[in-house]
Amino acid sequence: MNDLQIDDIKTDENAAMVLLVDDQAMIGEAVRRGLANEENIDFHFCSDPQQAIAHAVRIKPTVILQDLVMPGLDGLSLVREYRNHPATKDIPIIVLSTKEDPLIKSAAFSAGANDYLVKLPDNIELVARIRYHSRSYMTLLQRDAAYRALRVSQQQLLDTNLVLQRLMNSDGLTGLSNRRHFDEYLELEWRRSLRDQSQLSLLMIDVDYFKSYNDSFGHVEGDEALRKVATAIRDASARPSDLPARYGGEEFALVLPNTSPVGARLVAEKLRQTVAALKIPHNTPGDGSSLTISIGLATMVPEAGSDCRLLISAADRGLYQAKNNGRNQVGIE
Repeated sequence: MNDLQIDDIKTDENAAMVLLVDDQAMIGEAVRRGLANEENIDFHFCSDPQQAIAHAVRIKPTVILQDLVMPGLDGLSLVREYRNHPATKDIPIIVLSTKEDPLIKSAAFSAGANDYLVKLPDNIELVARIRYHSRSYMTLLQRDAAYRALRVSQQQLLDTNLVLQRLMNSDGLTGLSNRRHFDEYLELEWRRSLRDQSQLSLLMIDVDYFKSYNDSFGHVEGDEALRKVATAIRDASARPSDLPARYGGEEFALVLPNTSPVGARLVAEKLRQTVAALKIPHNTPGDGSSLTISIGLATMVPEAGSDCRLLISAADRGLYQAKNNGRNQVGIE
């Protein structure tokens, strides 16, 4: 499409920008005189067919009057060049010929011409055709500009909706998925695993002695500690299908689709060690302690009629086991 923007399009539907391409100056002068008294018609003349495309790109005509017989370049070839150039491919072309020949007329339309006149045409007919084709072209430009604006608006709306969706799915403190998104995703993966009869693993993660941490260091430091743990959990999510989430308070979850107990255990141990290596100071269970996490792990292949809450309950039992056995460890149900 021509790069003419909607703001550049004349609001007067009868306005036209005419480019005449003809090697005869007398034809150019005759057409110029015929259009001189016509309101809102601008006229440009190009006598060199080799410069016609460049001239059209520069002035952005709404109609091209094209002579068929010129030295050095066949008029029909030039019509095809207009149609092959992105800036001129849609501009209406009125071919001017010296005779009314059905074969020549057919060839002109086949090459991409929009109209055919024997020169010099009656001035009233020429003006009527110029205005008709120019009006049609400007309508096309306006329509395409409106479509482009609509596509931009639709994309902006889509982008906004995606941002809102991410915000709706995200926990405000940690940036991980929130509980609602976790529930939806686990249910989705449960159904997928049921269909594929694949293993689905879940880690339930709890920050050890976190109430004591808040009591000792304050909620601001507590929030910062949760963010650091969340970052470690996010980094442990190696695949796009893994979903780290804040389950509630100081408890997190990590959904691991298509993951065996051995694979899930490796992820859990690596995560536990990563958090311990952060060496976030804590005074519980004793002075000089560091913040740690306990992890419950469960893996299932869903059965028909079963519920994903079974997996959550199993991982919770693993977490209870890890807590009961001294914390800072992985419990497997």
